[in-house]
Amino acid sequence: MKTCLYIHLPFCKQKCNYCDFASFAGRKKFIPAYLAALEKEASLSPVKTFDTLYVGGGTPSLLGADELRRLCQLIKTHFGPISAFAESTLEANPESLTPEKIAVLRQAGFNRLSLGLQSFHDDELRTLGRVHNVDAFLNAYQAAREGGFENINVDLIAGLPGQRLESFLDGLLRLAELRPEHISVYGLQIEEGTPFFERGIVCDQLLMRRMLEETHKRLLARGYHHYEISNFALPGREALHNTHYWDNGDYVGLGSAAASYLCGVRKQNTPDLQEYIRRMQEGKDPSVFSESLTGKAHEGETLMLGLRKLDGLELTPKQEAFFGREIQKHISNGLLEKDGKKVKLSFEGMFLANEVFCSFVEPFDDL
Repeated sequence: MKTCLYIHLPFCKQKCNYCDFASFAGRKKFIPAYLAALEKEASLSPVKTFDTLYVGGGTPSLLGADELRRLCQLIKTHFGPISAFAESTLEANPESLTPEKIAVLRQAGFNRLSLGLQSFHDDELRTLGRVHNVDAFLNAYQAAREGGFENINVDLIAGLPGQRLESFLDGLLRLAELRPEHISVYGLQIEEGTPFFERGIVCDQLLMRRMLEETHKRLLARGYHHYEISNFALPGREALHNTHYWDNGDYVGLGSAAASYLCGVRKQNTPDLQEYIRRMQEGKDPSVFSESLTGKAHEGETLMLGLRKLDGLELTPKQEAFFGREIQKHISNGLLEKDGKKVKLSFEGMFLANEVFCSFVEPFDDL
C-alpha cells in the first residue's frame, strides 16, 4: 500500500495578505530547534518507507543552505535516500531560492520544485503582499533549470483585487511560454483572519470564473492536461503526491500543523510553533486532534476527494448505497455526469464543485 510523507516548515519572510496557512514571519531563530523537533518526530514515525515526499510551508526555501542540508540528512537518516522517492517536492519562493540551495536539493535527491509565482505582474504581487517581483521569479526559474530540475510546478492565483482579465491571461500565457511541467491555478479565497478579510475585500466571482474558464481553454491548447480542478500538467507530469491525497490514500505529516491519515484515522499536530517544539523536547504527543472515519463518512470523503480529479472515479457498491440519491441529483442538475463506469464533474461542475462536495460531508441529509 502506498504511503506519502509530508513535512511542514512554517517559516516565512513575510505573511501574504491572503494567507491563512499555519506559517509565521520573523521566527527564523526557531529553525534549529524546529529541525531538532522534526528529527525527534521522524524517529517516532509509524511508517519508515514512503513513495513520495512533499516539503511545504510556509517557505521551505527560507532555510539557509546548511539548514536545508540538515533537513535532507534527517530525511535520509529516518526514511532512506531522497533519490529513492518516486517524487520528492520542495516548495520555494523566488526571493529565497539561490543557486547554492538548488545545488543542495539536487545533490540530496529532490527531483521536483514548486515555485510560488502567484502573478506575472509586479503591481499585483505588491497587492498580494509578496516579497518577490517578476524578475526574481524568472531568475529563480532559470537557476532551477540550470541546476538540474526537470520537473517544476508554478502557482498562479486568479481573481486578485483590481485584476483585469487581460492582465491575468497575459501572465498565464507568459508562464505557459516557459513550459513548466505543471501549473496550479487557484481562484482567490478570502479567509477570515487575513489582511484581505480585515479590509473587507470581496472577490468578483463572475470575473474569476471567466479567468478559470479561459485558463482551461488556453492551457489545453498548449498541450497541458487539466487533470484536477486547479491543476494542469504536461503529459506524464501529474503530481504523484497530490494525486495520492485525492485517491484518499494514507500519509504521514511531520511538523507543526501537519496532518496524518493512517488506516482511517486522521490526526493533526498543534499549529503553535513553540508548543510543537516544546512537546517534542519533552517527549509528548504533538497531536491536538484525532478522528476516525468509518462507514458513510469515510465513503463520502473518498467521493469528495476523488471527484476533484477530472476523470472522476468508479463508484463502489457502498458509495452507491450511501450516496446514490445525491449523485443522481447532481447528474440531473448538470454538475455531475456519467462516463462509462465512472462519475465525474461536468464542465459546469468544475466551477460549482463545492455545491457537489457538500453532499458528501457531515452532517448528511438523510431525510
